[in-house]
Amino acid sequence: MKIYGFILILMCAVSGSACGGCGAEGSKTSDESIAFDSTLMVTPAYAQGFKVKYLDDMVLLDINDPENREVEQFHFALTDKDFSGGLPEGYTRLNVPVESAICMTSLQLSNFLKLGIPEKVVGITSTRHLHNETINRQLKEGKTHKIGIEGNFDNEVIMAINSDVIFISPFKRGGYDAIRNVDIPMIPHLGYKELSPLGQAEWIKVIGLLTGKAPEANKEFAAIEERYNSLKALVDTVAYRPTVFSGEMRGGNWYAVGGKSFLAQLFRDAGGDYFLKGNKESGGVTLDYETVYTNAAGADYWRIVNSFDGEFGYNTLKEQDNRYTDFDAWKNHGVIYCNMKEVPFYEKMPVEPEVVLADFIHVFHPEILPDHKPGYYHLVK
Repeated sequence: MKIYGFILILMCAVSGSACGGCGAEGSKTSDESIAFDSTLMVTPAYAQGFKVKYLDDMVLLDINDPENREVEQFHFALTDKDFSGGLPEGYTRLNVPVESAICMTSLQLSNFLKLGIPEKVVGITSTRHLHNETINRQLKEGKTHKIGIEGNFDNEVIMAINSDVIFISPFKRGGYDAIRNVDIPMIPHLGYKELSPLGQAEWIKVIGLLTGKAPEANKEFAAIEERYNSLKALVDTVAYRPTVFSGEMRGGNWYAVGGKSFLAQLFRDAGGDYFLKGNKESGGVTLDYETVYTNAAGADYWRIVNSFDGEFGYNTLKEQDNRYTDFDAWKNHGVIYCNMKEVPFYEKMPVEPEVVLADFIHVFHPEILPDHKPGYYHLVK
């Protein structure tokens, strides 16, 4: 019987007699046959978008929309390249470990960078806010390639790369139907739809599972989780919770995020109240100016993230829209800002929620973290 080598053999080596159950009795669940080492197994604790089940000759990876379990689900049977057995009904075979991948988003890329395996990323889309020196060097050396942008992918480049997998965001307008004929497995990466910061960060375990880096992924996430929860505990009993709103006016509309989003959760965990906390949306929301002003005119803080040339300040906001000066957060210098031109926001932030949390705590409750040095967000002086 073929054994799922890059996981099971390693488990046997670590656990000594653990392979006693690896007989020719067919696929059994791990608790029936093998005493797996927990450091080598991927088990989601916060993420709602994936599940993992270990059999003795394959691993089953189930992926679903964290926001809506009624929509399309995706099922993969992870096997080694020599596997010749049958698959459970409804599952697509995927040979592992994955040696090369195309990333459609910076969130996906952040997982590879955190695990220290940038060389496995052979294709990316936009490089507009790319800061990572290694990926930029790989682009110059031709080891990583630009594959076009969403809705206008270069199929010839994608086929020439011939990566093991393509990570996609299937519920975005990605134009993925146009690349289905390249015959490369497309794996949904739905970290961007998770409703909590730790849930989003936990998708590093999926990349670890697929690339043979599960122990490293578990270790990285455990450190993130411990630091995040320790910081959260510092503000659990604060008496005062400042109000914060988010977004800017663009083209006549105000773009923010809903009250069930991971960002709203970050504000709560940092000891603040989001101005749309009663909103049931988990993604982006489009509002008119009057709605925002009605709900946020007296808010203490205003969170903004954008890409700006030069020094961003209160006069910048006034010049952009004089109505901004009507908000208390503008009048009292309560703008919390991140400039994507200066910090690697998208390529690192998804796997550093504890750093973002510390940034917000430092602003909301400076007496708790007086010596914190901002990683992404700072209070505009």
